[in-house]
Amino acid sequence: MRRIAAEIGAGAMSLYRYVPSRDNLIELMADRLQGEIDVTGMPSGDWRADLTRYADGLRAMWLRHPWIAAVQRSLPSFGPNQLLLVERLMGVLDAFVSIDENLGLMAILGGYVEGTVREEISSAEEFRRSGLSESEWMARSSSYVDRLVKSGDYPIFTKIVMEARQPHLSRDDQFRHGLQRVLDCIAAALP
Repeated sequence: MRRIAAEIGAGAMSLYRYVPSRDNLIELMADRLQGEIDVTGMPSGDWRADLTRYADGLRAMWLRHPWIAAVQRSLPSFGPNQLLLVERLMGVLDAFVSIDENLGLMAILGGYVEGTVREEISSAEEFRRSGLSESEWMARSSSYVDRLVKSGDYPIFTKIVMEARQPHLSRDDQFRHGLQRVLDCIAAALP
């Protein structure tokens, strides 16, 4: 509260005339960030394109504002931007499934995006703290990985190291690959 008050040239205590608590301020800030996700024209009639656009927008917002990962709350605040997202996003599948099924499918999509972005943010922070780039970290770990593979004790891990393409994709391509799998699961739930 003190930092925000200083940025706007007010006293910290004077903010409490407008916002009752730090939690309320965070709710307002989170709602403001949700307004950055473009849902104009949703539902468009192409559910897959709409959900892809939403997922890309949500990921981009989280990556622009990584602090939100530390304060994101599960209880809804029902701010104007959050309510707009609910209306537009839930409207995408409303004609196809019950409201309960819709809630479940949106939870799957949101969970995928949130989990992926939290991992991206966490990894970036670990690399920053280590002072190593991702490729430098992998090079440093290669002799240990070689020993694990040569031991023969970890056949699935060895298969991942030797055959998997996904770990070598860019973060964007990894996200897109996983998102397509999530959308395939949603497609399987639609009539």
